[in-house]
Amino acid sequence: MFRSSPTSPAVPVPAVPVPAKGRTSPSWTVEPLQGWHLPLLDDPSFLPLQPLLQRSLLLALPEKLLAAVTSRRPLAPQVLVALQRQGLTRQQVLGLIVSRRLNRSGTCWQVQHLRLALAAADDASAPGRAALGGDLLRQAIGRVKGAASWIATASSLDTPRLATLREQGFQPQRTDRLWRWQSAADRVAPAASPAELQLRPLNRRTASLLWHLEQATCPAHLRQLLDRRIEDLLDQSRGHGWMLVDAVRNEAVAGVRWLDEHPGGGRMVELSVHPGWGHLLGTAAESLLHRIGRDGTCLWLRCEVSDGARQAWLQALGAEAHGEEVLMARSVWRRQEGQPAQRAARRIGAVLEQLQPRRRPMPTPSGPLGNLPLAPR
Repeated sequence: MFRSSPTSPAVPVPAVPVPAKGRTSPSWTVEPLQGWHLPLLDDPSFLPLQPLLQRSLLLALPEKLLAAVTSRRPLAPQVLVALQRQGLTRQQVLGLIVSRRLNRSGTCWQVQHLRLALAAADDASAPGRAALGGDLLRQAIGRVKGAASWIATASSLDTPRLATLREQGFQPQRTDRLWRWQSAADRVAPAASPAELQLRPLNRRTASLLWHLEQATCPAHLRQLLDRRIEDLLDQSRGHGWMLVDAVRNEAVAGVRWLDEHPGGGRMVELSVHPGWGHLLGTAAESLLHRIGRDGTCLWLRCEVSDGARQAWLQALGAEAHGEEVLMARSVWRRQEGQPAQRAARRIGAVLEQLQPRRRPMPTPSGPLGNLPLAPR
């Protein structure tokens, strides 16, 4: 998902305690999304998220049933809303946060959306937007059990959002430039794949090949934060992807897969090219984009700002740059994480102690004392 040297590693911070339910501030309350909240979400900031919020409510019941019998990835994200009472009966939604689990084990979560009402900014009695955003973020993190890391993205120009993430322990990992690409109607798709490579679709039989490719192109610390397995890759891509495979070594050298729907329309995709096969960043990589975007849907790709070769290729391909976003990450420190390390240190110490030179043991008498040799005079 991300593969470039980070700007700084994620700094472990103490785990956030679960806040008490109900009122979290003298001005507002934070609670899970309910059906009666939807009519209140009429602010222009929330309207683009209406389909996502409705789907989350519809899947709430089957989500609880599936959680009792399986550990698969949740169907619906976690949605929290901040409410402010106005008068005796009327309430106003000040903001909401949408977070989702990125792997089946639940060790990595992502802040998908953090929206504050535009009307609240014009209201003199509205609470501080920074305090509201920070409270929503704390509530979302505190309500999740077992999460070891969190990731979030923010525009490089959104200074308040970056400050809010930093206050909650998020550290910048890398800066990406977003590119929007759509195949021209009169453009002829290049050859499917070079002669020495095989074109294969993403499915359960080939998922391990693409997983190994992404592991090779992702920095070690991000691999640890994401904690992604083959099943997680299939869950996220929903089976939409293609790859070029070196049949001799039986390894994928380039691949593209579907990540998510983009709020601006189209699909967010991930393009991976093995470091040793950089020459595929041309017609071969373009053929993969044509494969996954054959229905005319525009594609969104991330490219690290320092990757000049890929940016030049995307520009030559006709892609349009749409700003920069910063990847932020947070590692949650927990006390039980240090116990395995201490046990391992004790085991190593016991092994080293056995290797130390020892004195020759003294003989133990096994018969009458007369059989023992006399000491010299």
